[in-house]
Amino acid sequence: MKNFALIGAAGYIAPRHMKAIKETGNNLIAAYDVNDSVGIIDSFFPKCAFFSQYELFERHISKKRAVSESGILKEDYPKGKLDFVSVCTPNYLHDAHIRFGLRAGADVICEKPLVLNPWNIDALEYAQKETGHKIYNILQLRLHDAIIALKKRVDEGPKDKIYDVDLTYITSRGNWYYTSWKGDPRKSGGVATNIGVHFYDMLGWIFGEVKQNIVHVYSHDRVAGYLEFEKARVRYFLSINVNTLPQEAKDAGKRTYRSLMMEGQEVEFSEGFTELHTTSYKHILNGNGFGLEDARKCIQIVHDIRNATPIGLKGDYHPYARLEKTQHPFGW
Repeated sequence: MKNFALIGAAGYIAPRHMKAIKETGNNLIAAYDVNDSVGIIDSFFPKCAFFSQYELFERHISKKRAVSESGILKEDYPKGKLDFVSVCTPNYLHDAHIRFGLRAGADVICEKPLVLNPWNIDALEYAQKETGHKIYNILQLRLHDAIIALKKRVDEGPKDKIYDVDLTYITSRGNWYYTSWKGDPRKSGGVATNIGVHFYDMLGWIFGEVKQNIVHVYSHDRVAGYLEFEKARVRYFLSINVNTLPQEAKDAGKRTYRSLMMEGQEVEFSEGFTELHTTSYKHILNGNGFGLEDARKCIQIVHDIRNATPIGLKGDYHPYARLEKTQHPFGW
């Protein structure tokens, strides 16, 4: 049984990490979040120590390490050292909290995006070597059966084949989104980074190195562009605006729409998302997790998208790029 600590316990994604820790037979001994709406912990680890002040959390982890390394066991400290720190905090804090986990003498499992800028990966490589501990990124689409099958199809297909791909992902968000850290591009990286980084990772994993990265439309609620890989020409559209949903999705009362078309055929991968965190943890615990270099390509892609100048409706663009733009709900 491995001992885990979790940073960002009140966040949307944290329960999936708690579930994964539980389902892999391990123990969550400490958790931290500035918000204290964390009653979900009781469903998984009711004896977990919780802190809403970073300094007290750091003190607890530091004492835990000292007790473990000295061999002096105390009743209020679980036996054994801290093995992993799971990071589920806002994107801009990932780098700092990864470093905390390494300094605490643990390996780190971090939500996507690993960091916001590619040069942060270089610095983390040094921190990894300095501490002797590993950093893993949750890149769960690489573990989805349909995506694995698609990669196999491409790998075993004609070597000179260039596939035509359309990716559409719309996940509707209300006005709360813009008040939260997610609505601040300095903290989230913007729409492409916050909701799209794992899709860009999937595309790079399947189709190879990036040859061209063009942005057609970029705003507070959507991004559309063209990515050319070694083995694919990809038109993509990502949005958090409910009005961009296709009519059939609206008629069905859905607020999320995913579509991956390759050579005019739909690649179905809508199911099986909720179990992929547990699968990711199993992968990591078996010594096969995705490390810093695995994350580099998608971080470079979203960095380049974020810093590109949109060219408008020119060239080969996604059909949804033509949809009417909307004003920021707060007029920003």
